[in-house]
Amino acid sequence: MRTDQILTRLERVFARLDREPERPAHLQTPQMSRHRVVLLGSTLAFYLAIVVAVLTTSWLVRLDWQIMFFRPYEQWPQLHAFLDYLVVLGQRGPTAVMVAAWLGWRSWRQHTLRPLITLGVALLLLNITVGSVKLGLGRLGPHYATEIGSAELFAGGDIFPSGHTANAVVTWGILAYLASTGVTRRVLSVVSAVVSLSVGATTVYLGTHWVSDVLLGWSAGLLILLALPWFEPLIARTEAYVFDVRELLRRRAETGRMPAPVVSALTPLLSAGGKWRLRPVTEVAGGAVTGGAEEPVPQPVRGTVAAATATASASTATAVTLHSPTTRPAVHPAGRPHVIRSERTPVTPVGSRRPAHTERATARGAAARPVAGG
Repeated sequence: MRTDQILTRLERVFARLDREPERPAHLQTPQMSRHRVVLLGSTLAFYLAIVVAVLTTSWLVRLDWQIMFFRPYEQWPQLHAFLDYLVVLGQRGPTAVMVAAWLGWRSWRQHTLRPLITLGVALLLLNITVGSVKLGLGRLGPHYATEIGSAELFAGGDIFPSGHTANAVVTWGILAYLASTGVTRRVLSVVSAVVSLSVGATTVYLGTHWVSDVLLGWSAGLLILLALPWFEPLIARTEAYVFDVRELLRRRAETGRMPAPVVSALTPLLSAGGKWRLRPVTEVAGGAVTGGAEEPVPQPVRGTVAAATATASASTATAVTLHSPTTRPAVHPAGRPHVIRSERTPVTPVGSRRPAHTERATARGAAARPVAGG
């Protein structure tokens, strides 16, 4: 009885991993509600307040220097090895690959490109907003500071706001944003908040960022997540455009208006569940192409040469695709009846098969060896 219950649970888990027969109808996109607008406005005000506080060298800058002189990595050195690995959860390359793999599986399972397109839009917004502020303010990090008590702005740096922190908020928060149920969204929101807070605190511990950098990075990532519903119409239009292009390529491949090598490369992408495939091309006299009425196949686009044989009928020909730039006439030997190997007459070679070397014979005749005993 217990074994049957375990098998039932396993089957239920594997059933959730299988691809759904069609796109689910219950998937809903988040809307820009009044609550979200209030949060967006509050986060934006907090963002501007941090920028102004750093520009005016206020108490926040003094707090940055106090924590820098405290040197947390020297106070708790036993945490250094673990936090070196934890901070990787904020690096854009590894986190983007992991999240894209998960969202790619979701896109395949639910027959939709919205998860991947949403991730791409979020990362693009992250690069534009965070990158422009980094380069515009040019703040130096704690390890490269030159004047005690200064904000270290416009000095050619690129650490304000913290890119690790903002990236952790966006990449892990996008999982909560794309969750299909309320419970899953709340759980993933807590997980993403813990990860982003941990990554931000780790950068302060390692001495790579000021505290104000981390605060601005948290607010920058949260602003992107809160503003994503405004980009949902663009995401929907992009998804529809990609599907339209796929259908156009499929029709061109089926009607033969696309080169055969391109069709062979695009067949896995254009096939829907393995229902669309190519068939061999046979050209009949008169220009007709046969290969099945249900699934037309593309004709070769380069020059063809009709190779006629003696035993074949004059009304049919085989299409031969030439890849050379010039067309040469085909040369065929005279036809003869086909004989299997057992009916052939054995031929015994006469003499040596090694070709004669005239120059060796001449040399030997000129210098003859002496006769033995002479």
